[in-house]
Amino acid sequence: MLKCIAVDDEPLALQLLEDYIDKVPYLQLIATCPDAFEATAILQQQEIDLVFIDIQMPGLTGIQFIQSLSQKPLFILITAYEKFALEGYTLNVVDYLLKPIALTRFMQACNKALELYQLRHGQSSPANKEAASYFFVNVDYSLVKVLYQEVMWIEGLRDYVKIHLKPPAKPLMVRSTVKNMEEELPASKFIRIHKSYIVAIESITSVRKNSIFIGELELPVGETYRESIDQLTKRNL
Repeated sequence: MLKCIAVDDEPLALQLLEDYIDKVPYLQLIATCPDAFEATAILQQQEIDLVFIDIQMPGLTGIQFIQSLSQKPLFILITAYEKFALEGYTLNVVDYLLKPIALTRFMQACNKALELYQLRHGQSSPANKEAASYFFVNVDYSLVKVLYQEVMWIEGLRDYVKIHLKPPAKPLMVRSTVKNMEEELPASKFIRIHKSYIVAIESITSVRKNSIFIGELELPVGETYRESIDQLTKRNL
C-alpha cells in the first residue's frame, strides 16, 4: 500500500484526483492539500510514499516544492501546460500528467510509481536484488523495464551510461554512472572490468590477461579489476 497525498489549488481538480486515487487498490490517500505549504506540514508529520502535485500553484509551485525537500517521496506531476514537462523530469519524477487526466493514463502513472517503489525497497535487500530478474531505468521521460538477461555490457560516458542489449534491441542511454549501475546490479550476474565498463557474466565468451571478449568485441580490463576476473575464471577449475 502506497501512502499518498494530492496537492492542487483547484478544488475540482483535487476532487478528481481523490476520486481516481480511491479507485486504485494499492493507494491510501492520507490528505488533500490546496497548496504546497500544507503538503510540507503533512510530510513533516508522517512518511508519505507518493505525492500527486500540480505545478502551477500560488506561493510555492510544485517544482519549487520538490526542490525544497531533502528527503523526497515519489512524485507525479500534474499540469495543464506541457512546457513544464522537461523541467519536471529533471527532478526524477515518476510521471507527468496533462490535464484533463484520463483514468487510464492516471493508472499507468500509478503503476509506474508502484513498480519503482517496490524496486527501491527491494534493492535494500541483497537477497531480493539477486532474486529479481529486471531493473528500471529512466529513458526519455519514461521508466523502462530492463531484463538482466537482455543486458550484454554497460559503457560509462561521463554522466551517462549506455546499456548495450542483445540484438536486435537498440542500446539505452541513461543518465547515471558506472558506479551507480554497479551498485544496482546483482554481483552474481554482472562484473565490473574497468572504470568505464560492466559486463554481463553470461555474455563473456573468452578472457585474456588485459581484456575480455563478447564475441568479437574486445573490452579492456582495468588493473584494479584483474583480481575479480581471475576469481571469475577460477570458479569452475
